[in-house]
Amino acid sequence: MKNVPALAVVLVAAVGVAQAIQLGDQAPAVDVKMKDVSGRMVSIADVRGEKGTMVMFSCNACPWVKAWETRIAELGNRAPEMGIGVIVINPNDPAKVAEDSYEVMQERARERGFQFPYVVDDTSGVAKAFGATRTPEVFLFDAAGKLVYHGAIDDNAREPEKVEKHYLADAMQAVAAGKPVPVAETKAIGCTIKWR
Repeated sequence: MKNVPALAVVLVAAVGVAQAIQLGDQAPAVDVKMKDVSGRMVSIADVRGEKGTMVMFSCNACPWVKAWETRIAELGNRAPEMGIGVIVINPNDPAKVAEDSYEVMQERARERGFQFPYVVDDTSGVAKAFGATRTPEVFLFDAAGKLVYHGAIDDNAREPEKVEKHYLADAMQAVAAGKPVPVAETKAIGCTIKWR
């Protein structure tokens, strides 16, 4: 049994993905500049909000992302009014899934009316630093830069009218008010990241 931790380290090294950052942790890789759909280079540090910062790993092709996409746009567009900065990051390799290309990202951002940076993680390195594994997967940080929510957008991707638990919206309201997040961690449900 003594070899189990060493084996776990070897497996993580082989896959190249760290364990997900934990509640209370600071965001990693905040100064990495990534290309936005506007052509600008943007980092997580650049979008930091006075009350908090939302980092979401997403893409174009995943059916789960498509199911949540209208809500992603609504929450992302509303966040700055609450003092929360937003960045949505696509870590997927378009060589594996053509729909995850930069050009399709630009189209999707236009169609959905994204008013926040939608950027390319062109090495998948930022996603790996976070320990993200899914699209979509949300990491919400408070005003002090500590992780206070990690997981899914809500409890029903397919049927928006049947959502009972608005995990991200509730977490955003708590962060904006400087209060504890009611549900701090949920399971991120989505497609696996298509690593570069």
